[in-house]
Amino acid sequence: MPQWSRTATTTALPRAHSHGSPVSRLWHRALVDFADFQRAAGRSPGTIRLYAYRLTDLAGTVPGPGDVSTEHLIRLLGDPSWAPETRKSVRSAWRSFFRWAVQTGRVESDPTIGLPTITVPEPIPRPAPEHVVRAALQLDDERLVLMVLLAAYGGLRACEVAAVHSRDLAGDVLNVVGKGGKHRVVPVSGDLLERLQRVQGWAFPSPLGGHITPGHVSRLLSRALPDGWTAHTLRHRMATTAYAGTGDLLAVQRLLGHSRPETTQRYVLLPDDRLRAAAAAASTAA
Repeated sequence: MPQWSRTATTTALPRAHSHGSPVSRLWHRALVDFADFQRAAGRSPGTIRLYAYRLTDLAGTVPGPGDVSTEHLIRLLGDPSWAPETRKSVRSAWRSFFRWAVQTGRVESDPTIGLPTITVPEPIPRPAPEHVVRAALQLDDERLVLMVLLAAYGGLRACEVAAVHSRDLAGDVLNVVGKGGKHRVVPVSGDLLERLQRVQGWAFPSPLGGHITPGHVSRLLSRALPDGWTAHTLRHRMATTAYAGTGDLLAVQRLLGHSRPETTQRYVLLPDDRLRAAAAAASTAA
């Protein structure tokens, strides 16, 4: 018999994000154990937080993990308000959790096996324009300016910006720990280097200890930038300008911390003059 069943009673545990239903003791224990498993497997804190968020949302819809059916998950995935990226992220969290639950004998079968594959449309690169970046660098807030520089010139993700520490700087190289705990080095210079050299301890300390959250970085940058421009578009700006200046996709890939060049290509908006030159070359070919 599965370890979890419908006999669970709900407790005053955290409520699910969107459904407002109390999370059962069975779900609470499952989420704690699954988080422990992910930490033991070396998953990054960001991945653990994201999966917990996705699973807590599911936990508000059924009494326990053993009560989840494929049909129920399909209905949830069909939420018209979810973007394809959200739907794919949710599906990944569910699959990871239920594979673990089956392997550890906590549920009898994996309800995610019959889920449809989620296709995410190819995104269009959207680098923040230079006038937006220049205006942000004139802000009267040292903290925000450093965030902008790290994202737009260093290509750091919000989670990487949040965790910058003075010990990460070695000469003119910033050591960055990215997704999945992967390490990379990012050469820095100019104003960014000078500002990093003045950092002592966490660049963006939290009043609660440690550093601020990636979400806080994203919100601060979104408020500081004009509507429609975000921390991620600053990262696109770095990818686009770096590729335009070098034509070296592999170098840009390494700077951004991508595992595959195909991912980096989605960040790079080819300069208009290169597109025109390519089109002209094709039209004049013998």
